[in-house]
Amino acid sequence: MIVARIPVFLLVLLLLRPLPALAQPPAPDLVRVELVTSMGRITVAVDTRRAPGTSANFLAYVDDGRFDGTSFYRAARRKADPKLGYIQGGIRTNLRRALPPIPLEPTDETGIRHLDATLSMARQDRPDSATGNFILTVGPTPYMDASGDYRGYAAFGRVVAGMDVVKRILALPSGGGEGPMKGQMILKPVTLIHARRLDGTPRPSGRPKAWLLWEK
Repeated sequence: MIVARIPVFLLVLLLLRPLPALAQPPAPDLVRVELVTSMGRITVAVDTRRAPGTSANFLAYVDDGRFDGTSFYRAARRKADPKLGYIQGGIRTNLRRALPPIPLEPTDETGIRHLDATLSMARQDRPDSATGNFILTVGPTPYMDASGDYRGYAAFGRVVAGMDVVKRILALPSGGGEGPMKGQMILKPVTLIHARRLDGTPRPSGRPKAWLLWEK
């Protein structure tokens, strides 16, 4: 039997050759959600470790289908630089789609700041009032972070794909609205066709889906 001899220098090269890169699964504490809109797809990742309550609430809306058929309806652009700001989407004031309000998880507790491409919960003028409306930022928005007695908003994830879509929505013509939303309502809201989780097992809330009886 003839045994082929491999030159020493070739053996060394083979041993030193880097292994092919393996596709890395998402971190176990991050759950990705795809938002399919009439302007394109946006993928967000929610941080279930640092903001467990806010993440669970958002995922319940996703798993129940409560976001399906809603919209992105607000484009809050900065006056100094209209390319920066945030967009807002979700159930608006549709109580048939709403789950109970959740306690605020402020940024000084979670450590998740309002930077560029941050996913955060919208709320009313009291801290523990967030339900089914959320924000995607374009550029840092530090005024949404907790500071002193001001509790701010609950950042709980970030956009990981589709920021081009977020920016195009932010640039849409807007007007109308009242108070803080004056001039910021998108004239032709962008339909949020479907929201689905890409990681883990869906966990529906089990609560009634009253909107299905009214919107058929």
